[in-house]
Amino acid sequence: MQNKVVVITGGSSGIGKALAEEFGSKGSKIVITGRNKQALEGTENELAQKGIAVASFQADASSEEDNKKMADFTLEKFGKIDVLVANAGISMRALFKDVDLDVVKQVMDINFYGVLYATKYCLPSILENKGSVIGMSSIAGYRGLPGRTGYSASKFALQGFLEVLRTENLKTGVHVLTACPGFTASNIRKRSLTADGSQQGESPREEKKMMTAEECARYIYKATVKRKKHLILTKQGKFTVFMNKWLPGLTDKLVYNVMAKEADSPLK
Repeated sequence: MQNKVVVITGGSSGIGKALAEEFGSKGSKIVITGRNKQALEGTENELAQKGIAVASFQADASSEEDNKKMADFTLEKFGKIDVLVANAGISMRALFKDVDLDVVKQVMDINFYGVLYATKYCLPSILENKGSVIGMSSIAGYRGLPGRTGYSASKFALQGFLEVLRTENLKTGVHVLTACPGFTASNIRKRSLTADGSQQGESPREEKKMMTAEECARYIYKATVKRKKHLILTKQGKFTVFMNKWLPGLTDKLVYNVMAKEADSPLK
């Protein structure tokens, strides 16, 4: 990854920030995006102090125009795009019967359409360089999670898109990776939307017991270098995908029980 130009959406915190440091420490030139200008600049300065060639661009992942400007900015700054890590994402927690449908749309706009927009405008340069598109999906893209309607739906849609993209590019030299972390310690659950669209505020899960963002980033980096097609992380994640394929009825019950144990779970 030496001198490769890597664009990471949602790169100011969590897994995105860890990915920026992981790729950057291996000699890649990094562009990070995000909506919060202060957080972006803070992360940019932190990475630069570690000797990483980095630039930040304020952008809303759900905006097609912002994604076009992001790609143009990267090409102007570094002259090419080798890797896109479509990492920006948001979650939600509410039963479907209770949730405002605008919340589901907001999640879809960021998690699904945000990846489409970023890929659309970065792909021409990636094609030229036979680079990589990394889509940050989830175990929720294999197995629907109760109370996560919008999140699971967005990840199922994303995996369909990435499968199409991978197949369309079988003969172009472009690599497509569908990366599916299990529960990973990050701020995504704190920013998760509730039934009315307000932020959850506190994580309902024990973050200290989860895989760290840095560990997750190392696995994704290695999978990118090896040009893997799929990456499923954590023992729990791999077990869930396996069980859902072969014993879906039992998995319904297991997943329900696990999610019902969350603090203030909407499942009764």
